[in-house]
Amino acid sequence: MSDNQETSDAEEDTTPAGTRSATLPLRPPCDRLPCHKSSVCSRSYFVVVMVFFHVYIINVILLLFYVHYNSGQEDANRSRDAPSSNQQRPESRRPPSKPEFLRDVSLTRVEGIRVGHVQKVSLVPGKVHEMRTLSMKPLLFEIPGFLSEDECRVVMQLAQLKGLIESQLMVQDGQEELAKELNLSPEEIFNLLDINQDGQLQLHEILTHSRVRDGIWLTPENLREIYAGLKADKDGNGLLSLEEFRLLSNDAFQRFLLQRGVKRSQLVRNSRHTWLYQGKGAHQALQDIKTKVTRLTRLPPALVDLSEPLQVVRYEEGGHYHAHHDSGPVYPETACTHTRLAANTSTPFETSCRYITVLFYLNSVEGGGETAFPVADNRTYDEVSLIQNDVDLLDTRRNCDKSNLRVKPTKGTAVFWYNYLSDGRGWVGEQDEYALHGGCVVTHGTKWVANKWINIDPDYQRQARYQQLVSQQSEDEDDESLTLNPDIQSSNIHQDL
Repeated sequence: MSDNQETSDAEEDTTPAGTRSATLPLRPPCDRLPCHKSSVCSRSYFVVVMVFFHVYIINVILLLFYVHYNSGQEDANRSRDAPSSNQQRPESRRPPSKPEFLRDVSLTRVEGIRVGHVQKVSLVPGKVHEMRTLSMKPLLFEIPGFLSEDECRVVMQLAQLKGLIESQLMVQDGQEELAKELNLSPEEIFNLLDINQDGQLQLHEILTHSRVRDGIWLTPENLREIYAGLKADKDGNGLLSLEEFRLLSNDAFQRFLLQRGVKRSQLVRNSRHTWLYQGKGAHQALQDIKTKVTRLTRLPPALVDLSEPLQVVRYEEGGHYHAHHDSGPVYPETACTHTRLAANTSTPFETSCRYITVLFYLNSVEGGGETAFPVADNRTYDEVSLIQNDVDLLDTRRNCDKSNLRVKPTKGTAVFWYNYLSDGRGWVGEQDEYALHGGCVVTHGTKWVANKWINIDPDYQRQARYQQLVSQQSEDEDDESLTLNPDIQSSNIHQDL
């Protein structure tokens, strides 16, 4: 027992005196070190963040080295493959691409609102004209008093001074040679004419072809006479089968008409016309008319300036112009006449691309001579239905009274319409087929009219290149004229009619 006491006394002697007196009862671990647990968690979180940060930095450095290494390899390859200084680079032999023009022009279209709607327009300072909507399909307007009496007189006198020519020759030649050049077989021509592809050529299909090709306005009665004279319709049903068509030559109709004789009344157009320049140096009356047209149509002046000159037409008694479109549809393979050179492409198909027609009546006609719109505001348009039951709506000599709309020619009045729809983005869209129109036969007196067409290419890029080309040529010509005639005065410029 004494030994145990000595051992315990020895153990107690190993404990410091101060500690021995402050001995406390034991506490649970969680109550004993709360602060130590929090500091350990903070240090662990810090270590994890730093590890991720260093890994990210290392990845970025490795990526930079990789990019730098690959760039050096590509530069070395290019320098190895590059031609020597005396060799031409392949890229320099490539033709330069055509510049793309940003569409920064939007074509303003006059709103028709409804048929009969009247709106005020200011064409000359101090005067207001009334413009009335005549139809919505096509969008057609009438402006009484657009031209003054003096302007009407001056235009007719200038046209007479310059001289008028026949608007159409009697019969066009060269159709046989053209057919041989195209190397078309009778079957191919037959299928081309067979619009509804029923295996037979009906009267209206032959009539449409003859009018476009020969410029001769045949009636169904004329066609039956030709069938009988050529003995083409063997079974007498008024239709041509492929077997019957094979027996006819390409110019069989043309030869028959030449032998029989063609009257002027049988032509598509029976009139005389001339062209009057409206640019710098032209008669002031012609320039004033162009200015009023620009204000009327609300188009950029550059588009009006680069359009066709003013056409003046005279119809004698019996004169007419059968129904037609002033401009044709534009397809990808079609070129506009005015931008064909700027387009720098070759195509066998061209059209006038007349966005707007402005028609002026230079005198009041005693009888007839109305401008007819056969299908204005029709619900639908069907080319085949224009000729039915021997009633030809295109024939302005016989069926002008059957047109939906007729405008009486009154001195000084102007009518204008759109030949194309809008594309919905401020430019030219598809052709408006309802713009079909013609000049009714003049029954008494003489009819004088003038046409101002605004030419715009539905392809914006072609139109922009054309305007740029013309602008450059004009600048070159101006520089050349100033060099040759530094003292030239504007009053000495020749006034081109």
